[in-house]
Amino acid sequence: MSSAALESRLAQVDGSIADAARSAGRDPGEITRIVVTKFHPAALVRELFALGVRDVAENRQQEFQAKHDELTDLGDLRWHFVGQVQSKKARAVRRAAGAVHSVDRDKLVAALDVPDADPLDVLVQINLTDDPNRGGVREGDAPRLAETIARTPSLRLRGVMAVAPLDEDPARAFERLAGIAARVRGVVPDASWISAGMSGDFAEAIAHGATHLRIGTAITGPRPSQV
Repeated sequence: MSSAALESRLAQVDGSIADAARSAGRDPGEITRIVVTKFHPAALVRELFALGVRDVAENRQQEFQAKHDELTDLGDLRWHFVGQVQSKKARAVRRAAGAVHSVDRDKLVAALDVPDADPLDVLVQINLTDDPNRGGVREGDAPRLAETIARTPSLRLRGVMAVAPLDEDPARAFERLAGIAARVRGVVPDASWISAGMSGDFAEAIAHGATHLRIGTAITGPRPSQV
């Protein structure tokens, strides 16, 4: 994709985000657009940075680490990790991440904990499906996991993250997520982030309070089959 085409796609998505926010009676400035660069080369992240993008996301630890290490000169680029984290890889993810959106179990909280380190921003991932093998905690377990994170000084709970199930209206799923987010704020009142909404459903997510959108193909185009 040419730089001009990338700039055009970015502007189009940002315009749609602003329109959706205004339709929901919200300020577009309170919404953070995160560009998911999965399978795309580090060079694309550099192009995005030149266009003003400061928040990018990856969901595979090895790719995440490689791109982060290649782009250390982009000083104010914020890296979000949005994939499942193996406990044994947690320290490596922590070293590169500005925020981890996918904390879903006590063992991972312990693995991410680095005593006396500056707090790492984390979110509780919620499983909105009936499949216990999907990443995320069940809805009813979110407040308990939030309490565990709140007792861990090297982690700072920012809010919740979820993916809308494929077999459910995304608006209904994000409405449920908003209710879970409110329960988590009952544990940590300033855990106000709701990471929800991707290329196909970010308007519905915005309508139900999403503060952080994880948008990939609508901006970057189709993903290459491999890195």
